[in-house]
Amino acid sequence: MKTLGFIALALVLFGTIAARDAIAAGDAAKGQHVFNQCRICHSLEKGRNLVGPSLNGVISRKSGTVEGYRYSDAMAKAGIVWSDETLAKYLKNPREYVPGNKMSFAGLKSDDDIADVIAYLNQQAK
Repeated sequence: MKTLGFIALALVLFGTIAARDAIAAGDAAKGQHVFNQCRICHSLEKGRNLVGPSLNGVISRKSGTVEGYRYSDAMAKAGIVWSDETLAKYLKNPREYVPGNKMSFAGLKSDDDIADVIAYLNQQAK
Protein backbone atom coordinates (compact mmCIF):
# COMPACT_ATOMS: atom_id res chain seq x y z
CA MET A 1 0.00 0.00 0.00
CA LYS A 2 2.83 2.41 0.85
CA THR A 3 4.45 1.55 -2.47
CA LEU A 4 1.31 2.58 -4.39
CA GLY A 5 1.23 5.89 -2.52
CA PHE A 6 4.88 6.50 -3.34
CA ILE A 7 4.31 5.69 -7.01
CA ALA A 8 1.29 8.02 -7.15
CA LEU A 9 3.29 10.83 -5.55
CA ALA A 10 6.18 10.27 -7.96
CA LEU A 11 3.79 10.44 -10.95
CA VAL A 12 2.26 13.69 -9.70
CA LEU A 13 5.69 15.25 -9.18
CA PHE A 14 6.90 14.07 -12.57
CA GLY A 15 3.77 15.48 -14.24
CA THR A 16 4.26 18.84 -12.51
CA ILE A 17 7.91 19.01 -13.56
CA ALA A 18 7.05 18.00 -17.12
CA ALA A 19 4.30 20.64 -17.32
CA ARG A 20 6.65 23.32 -15.96
CA ASP A 21 9.34 22.35 -18.46
CA ALA A 22 6.83 22.42 -21.33
CA ILE A 23 5.75 25.93 -20.32
CA ALA A 24 9.37 27.05 -20.05
CA ALA A 25 9.95 25.77 -23.58
CA GLY A 26 7.43 28.19 -25.10
CA ASP A 27 8.41 30.33 -28.07
CA ALA A 28 7.87 34.05 -27.32
CA ALA A 29 7.83 34.99 -31.03
CA LYS A 30 5.00 32.54 -31.66
CA GLY A 31 3.39 33.73 -28.42
CA GLN A 32 3.23 37.27 -29.78
CA HIS A 33 1.08 35.92 -32.61
CA VAL A 34 -1.12 33.91 -30.20
CA PHE A 35 -1.51 37.03 -28.03
CA ASN A 36 -3.44 38.65 -30.88
CA GLN A 37 -6.42 36.66 -29.61
CA CYS A 38 -5.94 38.28 -26.19
CA ARG A 39 -5.25 41.77 -27.55
CA ILE A 40 -8.93 42.18 -28.43
CA CYS A 41 -9.67 42.60 -24.71
CA HIS A 42 -6.29 43.06 -23.00
CA SER A 43 -3.50 45.60 -23.28
CA LEU A 44 0.13 45.16 -22.30
CA GLU A 45 0.35 48.87 -21.51
CA LYS A 46 0.45 49.67 -17.80
CA GLY A 47 -2.80 51.26 -16.63
CA ARG A 48 -4.60 50.71 -19.95
CA ASN A 49 -7.56 48.50 -19.17
CA LEU A 50 -9.88 47.50 -21.99
CA VAL A 51 -12.73 45.00 -21.72
CA GLY A 52 -10.24 43.03 -19.61
CA PRO A 53 -7.51 44.30 -17.30
CA SER A 54 -4.05 45.30 -18.49
CA LEU A 55 -1.73 42.30 -18.55
CA ASN A 56 1.34 44.46 -17.99
CA GLY A 57 3.26 42.75 -15.18
CA VAL A 58 0.76 39.91 -14.86
CA ILE A 59 3.47 37.39 -13.89
CA SER A 60 3.72 37.34 -10.06
CA ARG A 61 0.68 39.60 -9.65
CA LYS A 62 -2.21 38.60 -7.43
CA SER A 63 -5.49 38.07 -9.28
CA GLY A 64 -8.08 40.81 -9.13
CA THR A 65 -5.68 43.62 -8.27
CA VAL A 66 -5.24 45.85 -11.34
CA GLU A 67 -6.16 49.36 -10.28
CA GLY A 68 -9.11 50.83 -12.11
CA TYR A 69 -10.47 47.52 -13.38
CA ARG A 70 -13.78 46.17 -12.09
CA TYR A 71 -13.35 42.45 -11.53
CA SER A 72 -16.00 39.81 -10.95
CA ASP A 73 -16.36 38.78 -7.32
CA ALA A 74 -14.97 35.37 -8.26
CA MET A 75 -11.72 36.80 -9.62
CA ALA A 76 -11.40 39.43 -6.90
CA LYS A 77 -11.65 36.71 -4.25
CA ALA A 78 -9.67 33.98 -6.06
CA GLY A 79 -6.35 34.82 -4.36
CA ILE A 80 -4.31 33.41 -7.24
CA VAL A 81 -0.76 34.58 -7.80
CA TRP A 82 -0.21 34.45 -11.54
CA SER A 83 2.74 32.24 -12.44
CA ASP A 84 3.52 30.18 -15.52
CA GLU A 85 1.68 27.26 -13.96
CA THR A 86 -1.44 29.14 -12.81
CA LEU A 87 -1.68 31.02 -16.12
CA ALA A 88 -1.43 27.73 -18.03
CA LYS A 89 -4.34 26.27 -16.06
CA TYR A 90 -6.38 29.45 -16.45
CA LEU A 91 -5.70 29.85 -20.17
CA LYS A 92 -6.68 26.22 -20.80
CA ASN A 93 -10.17 26.75 -19.34
CA PRO A 94 -10.82 30.10 -17.63
CA ARG A 95 -14.37 29.29 -16.53
CA GLU A 96 -13.32 26.03 -14.90
CA TYR A 97 -10.21 27.45 -13.20
CA VAL A 98 -12.07 30.45 -11.74
CA PRO A 99 -15.78 29.63 -11.79
CA GLY A 100 -17.87 32.78 -12.00
CA ASN A 101 -15.20 34.98 -13.59
CA LYS A 102 -16.42 37.27 -16.35
CA MET A 103 -13.91 36.44 -19.07
CA SER A 104 -15.94 35.15 -22.01
CA PHE A 105 -12.96 33.59 -23.81
CA ALA A 106 -13.31 29.78 -23.84
CA GLY A 107 -9.57 29.17 -23.52
CA LEU A 108 -6.60 28.08 -25.61
CA LYS A 109 -6.86 24.41 -26.52
CA SER A 110 -3.29 23.95 -27.71
CA ASP A 111 -0.67 23.38 -25.01
CA ASP A 112 1.91 24.81 -27.41
CA ASP A 113 -0.11 28.02 -27.81
CA ILE A 114 -0.41 28.31 -24.03
CA ALA A 115 3.33 27.82 -23.54
CA ASP A 116 4.08 30.30 -26.31
CA VAL A 117 1.81 33.07 -25.01
CA ILE A 118 3.21 32.61 -21.48
CA ALA A 119 6.74 32.89 -22.87
CA TYR A 120 5.65 36.10 -24.60
CA LEU A 121 4.15 37.52 -21.39
CA ASN A 122 7.34 36.64 -19.52
CA GLN A 123 9.39 38.40 -22.21
CA GLN A 124 7.24 41.52 -21.88
CA ALA A 125 7.90 41.62 -18.13
CA LYS A 126 11.63 42.17 -18.71
